[in-house]
Amino acid sequence: MTKPLDLDMESEEKRILRFVRRAVTEARARGVVVGLSGGVDSAVTCALCVKALGSVGVLGALLPSLSTPRKDTEDALRMAEAWRIETVTIPITGAVEAVTSAAGSVDAKIPKGNVQARVRMTLLYYLANSRGLLVAGTGDRSEEELGFFTKFGDGGADLLPIAHLYKTQVRALAEHLGLPDAVAHKPSSPHLWPGHTAEEELPAPYDRLDLVLHYLLDLKATPAVAAKRAGVSEAVAKAALEMRRRSSHKRAAPLSLQPSGGTTRDVTKD
Repeated sequence: MTKPLDLDMESEEKRILRFVRRAVTEARARGVVVGLSGGVDSAVTCALCVKALGSVGVLGALLPSLSTPRKDTEDALRMAEAWRIETVTIPITGAVEAVTSAAGSVDAKIPKGNVQARVRMTLLYYLANSRGLLVAGTGDRSEEELGFFTKFGDGGADLLPIAHLYKTQVRALAEHLGLPDAVAHKPSSPHLWPGHTAEEELPAPYDRLDLVLHYLLDLKATPAVAAKRAGVSEAVAKAALEMRRRSSHKRAAPLSLQPSGGTTRDVTKD
């Protein structure tokens, strides 16, 4: 029986490969750089980019901090070796400490965590600019819709190959691509501080949350109907909508005024 978020994996894979090739070709780039975290999103993104561009067209960047689990780094390196791609490893702790110290370090984990994400973005673009590459972001739709990413951090990229797929769909695609089960079903975490997990900041586990978002956004159901069909409380559905509303600025162009009397298009409506 077909489930609400089931995909034709063969067709979806081919669609993404075409998208990646077109983005690189139109930009006249030599390939892409992918930040490898050892998690499912970065693994699926990198695997697809390798399939689209070949091993020589993909650079894997490992950017660990003190809160990055060793197992994640090991998983990332193991997959990169299997893909036969070049990798660079740049520990970011010194850069993060330099930024926070210069600004007057405060004991607040979220601002410090966001600095980590923005330092990684800066390094990815440094690598991309110096080698004629594009930055392939690794965000999925669950994260994009709820704003569960750092603005101008992991949200900064030239292309987002899996941003149209919910997390559970990304996990299914990982299985289709033959990625290790331990990676395909690894609990998601940005690891911006010790013990950080994704689901501690979200209204529900991904298997329920993705269904809620599907009914709310794709089928335009009310929170009450979406909650009932997803098997969660109405409070969860309303929390997801509120999280999406409050993070709308992350998905839009910066606010600005239009020239007086001008006809310049409103870039926020593209």
